[in-house]
Amino acid sequence: MSKSLTPDSIKKYNRRLWKTLIGGMVLFALFIVSIGFGLFGDIPSFRAIEHPKSNEATEIISEDGKVLGTYFVKNRSNVNYSQISPNVVNALIATEDIRFRSHSGIDFKRTFTIFFYAMMGKKQGGSTITQQLALNLFSEEGRQKNYFKRIIQKFQEWVIAVKLERNYTKEEIITMYLNTVDFGNQAYGIKSAARVYFNTTPDKLTVPQAAVLVGIQRGITRYSPTKNPERALTRRNTVMALMVKADLLTAQEFDAVKDKPLGLHFTAATINDGIAPYFRAVLKNEVRKILEERSITKNGVPYDLDRDGLKITTTINYDMQQYAEEAQKEYMKVLQQQFTNSWKGRNPFKGMEAQIDQGIKRSDRYKSLKLEGKSDEEIKDDFNTPSRLTIFTWKGNIDTLMKPIDSVKYYKLLLRNAMMAMDPKTGYIKAWVGGINYEHFKYDQVKMGTRQVGSTAKPFTYAVAIENGISPCLSVPNVPVTISVPGSPDWTPRSSGTLPGSITLLKALANSQNYIAAYLMKIVGPEAVAIEAKKMGITTDVPAVPSICLGSFDASVYDMVGAYSVFANKGTWTQPTYILKIEDKNGVVLYDSKPTIKVVMNEEIAYVMTRMLRGVITGGTGWRLAGKYGITTPIGGKTGTTQNNSDGWFMGISPDLVAGVWTGCEDRAFHFTSTRDGEGANSALPIFAGFMKRVYANSRLKVSRADFEPPKTPITIEYDCNNYIEPEQTTTELDKKLGF
Repeated sequence: MSKSLTPDSIKKYNRRLWKTLIGGMVLFALFIVSIGFGLFGDIPSFRAIEHPKSNEATEIISEDGKVLGTYFVKNRSNVNYSQISPNVVNALIATEDIRFRSHSGIDFKRTFTIFFYAMMGKKQGGSTITQQLALNLFSEEGRQKNYFKRIIQKFQEWVIAVKLERNYTKEEIITMYLNTVDFGNQAYGIKSAARVYFNTTPDKLTVPQAAVLVGIQRGITRYSPTKNPERALTRRNTVMALMVKADLLTAQEFDAVKDKPLGLHFTAATINDGIAPYFRAVLKNEVRKILEERSITKNGVPYDLDRDGLKITTTINYDMQQYAEEAQKEYMKVLQQQFTNSWKGRNPFKGMEAQIDQGIKRSDRYKSLKLEGKSDEEIKDDFNTPSRLTIFTWKGNIDTLMKPIDSVKYYKLLLRNAMMAMDPKTGYIKAWVGGINYEHFKYDQVKMGTRQVGSTAKPFTYAVAIENGISPCLSVPNVPVTISVPGSPDWTPRSSGTLPGSITLLKALANSQNYIAAYLMKIVGPEAVAIEAKKMGITTDVPAVPSICLGSFDASVYDMVGAYSVFANKGTWTQPTYILKIEDKNGVVLYDSKPTIKVVMNEEIAYVMTRMLRGVITGGTGWRLAGKYGITTPIGGKTGTTQNNSDGWFMGISPDLVAGVWTGCEDRAFHFTSTRDGEGANSALPIFAGFMKRVYANSRLKVSRADFEPPKTPITIEYDCNNYIEPEQTTTELDKKLGF
């Protein structure tokens, strides 16, 4: 028989209950306070809350405001609230935190319902958007796996969430969340996700697109639109249904879109893929150099291009860059087949053991095996043992079983190509194609690489000659010329395709006649030509020897385009420029460019040279530009072919664009078997033609079809040889000294 409780007993039990409850609340409060003081792990300071850290990608932006690519550890680019579509915000709130706008960081109602859902066998997340943001911003490891640590982490999220709510508006919190969240496929933040999955911007995301991206948050792999499109589609519709339930979408709007496909426009976010990869690689090194040389830092710490969210605005025009890459790909497929056919029935590797050995030692495979401590004999065996390899072809990458040494030989016979185009008036580089495939061949051939320039150097000698009063219409016997070189054997150039008789300088340049170039070199001297090339922007060594008139020196595409811009820009050299400005993530300008400008040639001389270079196209080696490819606008140019057809060049000039194209194998020992295929008119000019046809077809680019503007002062040099009167042929003292 139970005893009834006396009033004193009831009071006693009540006191114990209240003591227990109050004691528990005090202990819980002390526990929360201790978490706030970091006794259970570091908690971000108020300063850190004000300035949360996040790995933010640096964006490379074209002159027309399009993103060329990013440098990143995590491919994240931030946006502000006004740049996010309401569809994204609504989808996120409906799915992740329906009471987001009313709670103060912790939704206690939702927290307590977790236990009831758990008892019913249902799983429900208890974190608010603010708590999830706290985890994203301040936990490097993500959610803890250990149960006890996860409980501590949850309470830490509470503390940080409350701090966030006190310091930021709801709009700022949801913006920070969308800027920090991982959407998979190297897309961090809503801006990157919109670009990677739908090739759009966050403000233009439709309801279904927003629902797809928000749906990924339930499971990055499970609901990935690329890996599991069926699940992603189902999840998208679930998100839209939740939007209907939350009165953020009407039932009619849901019915109109629920059966539509995902509609992905997927663009992988990798360093190798995307537009202008060679340019982006060169740019990264240049930006680092600029920031270091000018001591531009972030509170005394060097900027990290992969983490600090800089914005680099470049001179590259997005459309022109695409056109250059398309023109290269289109023609190099054809040219590679020509090259392969030219070697049929022959052994291109006969006597090339040294070149193959060099190729082996330059390969990543060799370097890796060396680091593993393999002996030369073991490495040799490895290179002669078939392995699974991924090989580049113009039809796409192929996975195949082959000996690594055979892959070295294959790549030795693979043609490489580079192209650059710039505005001669501003020096702004509009297109940069440094190689044929950045994934496989990372060496940039526009600025970093140099090759023998061949006949594209002849205009330097002609310009010096005209500066010295020699007329473009002077008629000269096209016969061998020998130049004495003190301390060395006499130099006599060889020539192929020699035009008989006497020809004008105009015709000689148009048809790239070696004897006439040597004739001019004998008159003006190699020192003057070397100085001229240097003044025009050639930064590599140009030795003062007679053979430089035929282009025996090496130069980069970058320098050659800059040099030819002097002709197009009325004698003024403008430094080739590709950076407009560098900004930090808040839009503060850290650096803006001021290109160097120098007058290096008389305007009249430069104009006469444009007339002579026009002759190359209208009646010389560059005839295919108009005759085969139908480009009849006033363009000047010069083809170039080096010894053994190792290098093919074409330089093209117009009032608004100057471009240079080079083609050749990685190793000069491998080359075309005939000049017909290997000459610059066949190996380089067609890529320039493909580029210019695309440029002219785009009226938005506003590239002029007009001719070069003549000087405002009267022209004293006769370049129309129909009007030219041959000077009286008398032997001068200079002729006697030269041996004429």
